[in-house]
Amino acid sequence: MRAITIPEFGDESVLTLAEVPDPPVAEGEVLVDVAAAGVNRADLMQRQGFYPPPKGASELPGLEVSGRIAEVGDGVTGWSIGDEVCAVLAGGGYAERVAVPAGQLLPIPSGVSLVEAAGLPEVACTVWSNIVMTARFTGGDTVLLHGGSSGIGTMAIQVVKALGGRVAVTAGSAEKLERCRQLGADILINYREQDFVEEIKAATDGRGADIILDVIGAKYLSRNVSALASDGRLVIIGLQGGREGELNIGELLAKRGSVIATSLRGRDLADKARIVSQVRERLWPLIASGAVRPVIDQTLPLADAAEAHRILNASQHIGKVLLTV
Repeated sequence: MRAITIPEFGDESVLTLAEVPDPPVAEGEVLVDVAAAGVNRADLMQRQGFYPPPKGASELPGLEVSGRIAEVGDGVTGWSIGDEVCAVLAGGGYAERVAVPAGQLLPIPSGVSLVEAAGLPEVACTVWSNIVMTARFTGGDTVLLHGGSSGIGTMAIQVVKALGGRVAVTAGSAEKLERCRQLGADILINYREQDFVEEIKAATDGRGADIILDVIGAKYLSRNVSALASDGRLVIIGLQGGREGELNIGELLAKRGSVIATSLRGRDLADKARIVSQVRERLWPLIASGAVRPVIDQTLPLADAAEAHRILNASQHIGKVLLTV
């Protein structure tokens, strides 16, 4: 099959379209003929050598795909050859075929095209597992999303609004903030011109955010704690602003706050299956109803993976960038 490989670590130019062996299908897995793959910042980190795949996972980049089942492995029930699916992966998505543990498969939601569905699994599982399952979202919570116009951000805005919450977002341009507003964001903060701590406090009568979903990491750590409400939960899922920061434990204690760091890729199969099951049961009906929709910035051919990485690196996109096979 054809796939995007990473012969050496480096900039976008190292991404190479090559012929590689088809993936073997183990017990409990299915083989998917890929229609499209989502592009994520984790892929950029892997390309640079900063985010290796978990042990036993494919060395090829790509954490989510959509496509059709081509083969069903031993022990798999509930899925058949020809079923249209999307899936969250530990790797291997930038390819014509990928082997997927059955517990990580999802049906294509009603009203979503096969290609569009490639932009759902990673962000849906990330948003649901972190905001609902980990941060214990309840209706009425105010949720601050850093990177509101990103793939994760555009999904999170819609999910929080659909569940009855209030959404604050940070983004770096008026265009991105306007798109966030159209998706349902209530509080719009231009991080280039405004202090998000002051803005979230002003918009909540001094209370702050009940939940903060953060992709920045160290650079925002102290300010995120300041922006938390009492009993607030800060969930860190990215390190775009660095790995090491200073934490004011006294301020955190005074607020009875929580700082949680999580990732999806390295979870074991049972944990991923648990998340996927909840997403299918509770989030997929919101997508089918139209309350939540995939936001696709653009699609490119698989051979243009390098250009897709440049687009993400420039942060000019809104929503997801997809590669079509």
